[in-house]
Amino acid sequence: MAGANDNIDPVAARRAKIARASAGAQRLGFTLLGLAVVGFVAALVTGFAAWTVTLTTAALLLGSIVLLPAIVFSLAARAAEREERTGSDGH
Repeated sequence: MAGANDNIDPVAARRAKIARASAGAQRLGFTLLGLAVVGFVAALVTGFAAWTVTLTTAALLLGSIVLLPAIVFSLAARAAEREERTGSDGH
C-alpha cells in the first residue's frame, strides 16, 4: 500500500523549504534594517549617543549580511520553479 508521501517530489520539497527559509530570513533582514532606521532617528534625537550609533551600525550590518543570501536564494528558488513550470529559463 502506497503512503501519502510517495508522490512528493524531493526536489520540489527542498525548493519549498529553501523558499520558506529565505522568506523568514528576508523578514529578519528587513526588520533589522528598520531597526537601523529607528536607531538612526534615536541617534539624531539624542545627539548621537554612543549606544544609538552602535545599535544603528550593528543593525545595518547584520541586516545586510542576512538579506544578501536570502534574496539570492529566494530569486533562485523562484527561477527554478518558473523554469520547471514553463520549461524556459527566461532568456
